[in-house]
Amino acid sequence: MNIGLFFGSFNPIHIGHLIIANHILNTTNLQKIWFVVSPQNPFKESKTLLNEYDRLHLLRVAIQQDDRMKVSDVEFGLPKPSYTSVTLAHLTEKHPGYTFHVIMGGDSFQNLHKWHNYEYIIKHFPVMVYNRPGFTIDNAIGADLQIADAPLLEISATAIRTLIKENKSVKYLLPDAVREEIERTGYYKR
Repeated sequence: MNIGLFFGSFNPIHIGHLIIANHILNTTNLQKIWFVVSPQNPFKESKTLLNEYDRLHLLRVAIQQDDRMKVSDVEFGLPKPSYTSVTLAHLTEKHPGYTFHVIMGGDSFQNLHKWHNYEYIIKHFPVMVYNRPGFTIDNAIGADLQIADAPLLEISATAIRTLIKENKSVKYLLPDAVREEIERTGYYKR
């Protein structure tokens, strides 16, 4: 089975993430996409992150009607901070019959050479990159690269969190069920 691994903080999951995932499932040979929630990304400050279990919950709410997508908490049981290379090694050992593909934005791909053990990633896993505004995709590191010509959307989780704190509308930026859950729980208000 061909599985796309979409890593991220998902703080919160928004329609941009879901549109990209849906586009990739519709236009590639991937059969499923697993959203891998990173409890602590080594490149992000953890103080800005909603609790990882709450982010996991919001992701489950977002994709509950789509059986092509799955939420993974695999990194919750691995050492922190979360390193993609460690997660990939763990998943490969746990699911030897699966072929994993790493999904990332062009911004992340341009920094891949700075990642922990990035050589392992590009040697053993195809990388599917979607365009991000303002970033050129240059494969100087020689990855097994596939460009996912997904729609360009300038939707930022940071901007969404700011809107929520300012009591402004996030309608159309989040799936309705996620927006309703955030309103119900008060996530991102504090």
